[in-house]
Amino acid sequence: MSKKLYLILSLFVSIGSTAQSKDGYWDNIRTTNETIILKAGEKKFIKSANFPEGTTEVVYRITMLDDNQKISSSLVSVLKSIPDPTGISQGTAGAVFLLSTISGDDKCKYAIYQNVIDVENYIKTGKNTNACFVQSKPINKEAKLLSTSSKCLLGNIENLYFTFESNNWIMNQKIVLEIVPWVDVKSSRGWNPETKKELLTIAQKQEVVKSLSKKDEFYAIFIENVGAKYKYSEFKQLISVEKNRAIEQSVEESLKKSGEVEKYYDVIRNKSLKLFNSGKSNDAIELITTEMIAKKRASYKDYGVLGDYYLLLKQYTKAEEIYNQGLKQNPSEINFQLNLAHVYLFTDRVSQAKDIHEKYSNQTLFTGNSWKEQVKLDFKEFQKFGLPSDNFKKILRIIE
Repeated sequence: MSKKLYLILSLFVSIGSTAQSKDGYWDNIRTTNETIILKAGEKKFIKSANFPEGTTEVVYRITMLDDNQKISSSLVSVLKSIPDPTGISQGTAGAVFLLSTISGDDKCKYAIYQNVIDVENYIKTGKNTNACFVQSKPINKEAKLLSTSSKCLLGNIENLYFTFESNNWIMNQKIVLEIVPWVDVKSSRGWNPETKKELLTIAQKQEVVKSLSKKDEFYAIFIENVGAKYKYSEFKQLISVEKNRAIEQSVEESLKKSGEVEKYYDVIRNKSLKLFNSGKSNDAIELITTEMIAKKRASYKDYGVLGDYYLLLKQYTKAEEIYNQGLKQNPSEINFQLNLAHVYLFTDRVSQAKDIHEKYSNQTLFTGNSWKEQVKLDFKEFQKFGLPSDNFKKILRIIE
C-alpha cells in the first residue's frame, strides 16, 4: 500500500471515529436542512425531521443569507470534529465554533415549539404562547445546543417546530435551518424511567418475590437483564408466548445473580406438590420433569420427589429408575436407599429390601427422623394410597 493511499485511509478512519463516542453519536441521517424565504413582515415555521429514539441532545444552526450566498460547511460536517455534546455545552466557544462562517446582513427573530397547535396560534396572533425557547433579539446567525434539561426536550417528543419572523419590512429574507440530533446509545434502546417501570411491575408480580429476602436487588438485576437483551420496541412486539418465555429466562438469570434462584425452583416444586395432592398427578409429574429435570435445574431431591410420585401411583419400575438417577447425583443420600427398599418390597424382592433395612436401620435421614421413624411414617402414607401392606410386618420386625 502506498504512503499516500495509507494517509487517505487514515484520514477517513479518523473522521469516522471522531464523529461519535462509545456513549452515542451524531445522527447524520435524520437531520434537518431546510431553507425558507420570508417575505417582508412574514411569519413561517419549519418542522424538524423525526428525532431518532434515544435523542438526548439537539444542535441547531440558523443562518441568514443574502442573494447568491451559500453555506460553505454544513452543520453535519462541522460536528464530525466534535465527538460528543460536551464539547459544545462547556461554554460559548463551542457554540461559536458551530456558527456559519458566512451570513447575510438581514436579521430575524425565532422561537421553538413542541407542538403544531401552538405554532398555528403564533402564526395567527404573533404571540409566543407556550414556546419552549424565544429569541426576541433579531439575529443573522445562531447555533445552540438543546439538552434534556431544556424545556424543548422535555417529554418523549419526536419533533420540534421553529418559527421565524422577518425583521426586514421591505425585502425578502433567506433563512437556513440545520438540526442534528445526538443519540445516546443506552437511551436509544428505549428504556427510560417510564418504560423501566413496566419491567418493575412485571418483576413485582412474580410469585417467587414473596419468598425473596433481596427483592430490590432482584428487581434491579431483572430490569438490567431484560434491557440488555431487548430494545423496548422489541420487547413490546413479542407475542404472549415469547414474552412469557423471555420473562421466565430473565427471572431465573436474575435470581442466579442475586443468589436466590433456589427459591424460584421451590415455587415450581410447591406447584407440583399441590397438583399431586389435588389429584392431578400427571400434571405434577410433567411439571417436575419438564421444568426441573429437562431444564437441568434439578437437584437430587427433585429425583426423590418424582420417584415418590411414581411409587405412590404404583408405577414401581419408573420409581426405581428415578431413585437410581437421584442416587447417582448424591450417592451418600440414604433416603434413596430407603425408597429403593420400598420398591423392592412392593415388587416381591423382600430379601433385597431386608438387606437395605438391616444395613441402614441405625441411620438418621435428612428429614431429621431416624430410619425406624421414617419407615413407619412411609408405611402409613402407603396405606392411604392403597399400596399393598402384606410385607410391612416383616420389615418392622427387622428394625424394631
